[in-house]
Amino acid sequence: MIVVAIIGILAAVALPAYRDYTIRAKMSEVVLAGAGCRTLITEIYATETPSTAPIAGTWGCEVAAGSGTRYVNQIETDANGWVFITARGFDNPDIDNKRIRFVGWSASGNPVELAADMGKGLVKWTCGPDPALNPMPLRYLPVACRK
Repeated sequence: MIVVAIIGILAAVALPAYRDYTIRAKMSEVVLAGAGCRTLITEIYATETPSTAPIAGTWGCEVAAGSGTRYVNQIETDANGWVFITARGFDNPDIDNKRIRFVGWSASGNPVELAADMGKGLVKWTCGPDPALNPMPLRYLPVACRK
């Protein structure tokens, strides 16, 4: 009887933790979907001038709504080259249609701005929930993306 109770308690603790782990594993596809955009935008920031820089939605790595992968619904960019990825296919209202964002950082330690940093390059990228629109809950993001 004691063994059954212990197994029941362990199952009650382990199942939610396992569910969150599998969601974070699937979420890695969403995070990796931004890798191509990050590489492309980093290259553009290193080689272009403000007069030749793309505008929002024309950086060349966007994915239209509904035409992404199993877990990626859409990839968008703004005028500064920030990347926004919308998730889908998790069958979880806490995740589906929620967004994460990638922000490039300049050598001055500030988020990049098209006019000020074009031609100077990016130093790093950070990712996390998009605070402006449908933010992804932190607990579902990989550890490297909880900023």
